[in-house]
Amino acid sequence: MKSLKPLEEITVPEPRPDETYSVCLFDQDVSFDGLKALLGAADVTKAGDRLTGLAAESEVEREAARSILSGLTLQHLYDRPLVDDRGQIDSVMRINYDIDLEAFDTITDMTLGELKDHLLRESGEEVARVGWALTGVMVAALTKLMDVHELIYVARKTRPHATARTTVGLPGTLSSRLQPNHPTDDLDGVTLLVYAGLSLGAGDCLIGLNPAIDNVENITRVLHHLNKLRETMGVPTQICVLSHVKTQMACLERDAPVELMFQSLAGTERTLTEEFDVTIELMDRAYRAMAEKGPLRDIGDQWMYFETGQGSELTYGKHDGIDMTTTEALCYGLARRWDSFIVNNVTGFIGPETHRDNFEVIIGNLQDHFMGKLLGLPIGLDPCYTLHSEITIEGQQIATQLLASAGANYLVNVNLSIDRMIAYFSTSEHD
Repeated sequence: MKSLKPLEEITVPEPRPDETYSVCLFDQDVSFDGLKALLGAADVTKAGDRLTGLAAESEVEREAARSILSGLTLQHLYDRPLVDDRGQIDSVMRINYDIDLEAFDTITDMTLGELKDHLLRESGEEVARVGWALTGVMVAALTKLMDVHELIYVARKTRPHATARTTVGLPGTLSSRLQPNHPTDDLDGVTLLVYAGLSLGAGDCLIGLNPAIDNVENITRVLHHLNKLRETMGVPTQICVLSHVKTQMACLERDAPVELMFQSLAGTERTLTEEFDVTIELMDRAYRAMAEKGPLRDIGDQWMYFETGQGSELTYGKHDGIDMTTTEALCYGLARRWDSFIVNNVTGFIGPETHRDNFEVIIGNLQDHFMGKLLGLPIGLDPCYTLHSEITIEGQQIATQLLASAGANYLVNVNLSIDRMIAYFSTSEHD
């Protein structure tokens, strides 16, 4: 079990006043007020960042921001933690500073441009070492300097792996989560979808169901049913019902087979606590409960499961002026605290207010995979979309193929690509 450092023992520099970043590019003088504005403008334009006024207004402005970012040192970013709308350092940002300080001392004077060249040049072992020395903000800033080939190439170098009943992330493997969601949690329907997925070789990473009804009685019922199917079929995998962490903890107290403890995470404390009803203290208790009572505590090394995805913070209007890629990276820095078995990215799930078209969802997924890998997470993805966006199955398939090439630990599988309970489109067992 990983030890959890008390938040008050995590050192974070005092916030500084916003400063102006300026450059002359193509005979244009371009300025950005504060690090948040600079980070937003440096990213590929996406619907969510356009809605919040964080995206660059032109490609010249974006290149100006990227040029400035490439010259900033890691120490510069370390010394300037991003604050919330009240000017405070929230708990998510604080946990992102729980890094390997000895490793950070070896790269502190590198600029982001030099760091990019270093990671492109060096081995996977060095990429992994450096990753543990970076905060989510540093990784997000670096991501905005990477092109598609570089996002894939560096991500392929490192394969963070984790073990529950099975192991994900080993070289040369691509696992899958079998997602047998049913609109009413009907056990016959769930059984059919489990059998259909297993018949096509899906589910070695997880059989994980999103419940339609989130209460202790129903979640306990579905957990016991999934466990019975797993045992009857002799499937080497693990199960999870993706209810709220409080519900799962109550189920665990009843000795239900909570093999993985699930929770969605957010990149700002306001979104995490006010919208997801989760605190750091609650997640610490859930982690310790799984170490003490979890069914896999004597079998595997990891028992936590997290989901994230670009845009939830701005959808709730609680992104604190931070762009989608950076808040997503902060989610990953948060997830590191609890030594997860899998982290599942669902960028594209919210809809056109965050990612409108094929290009936006493809690049968003590649960014997220790169950031998760660099921050040391056993990350998998659910490259997905909703019917009211302008994303097509061809765009989703391109994202899936590129993520496989980049070395994703696993993909989500839903029957025939259509999840009839959540009403969205994802990868299928056929993929």
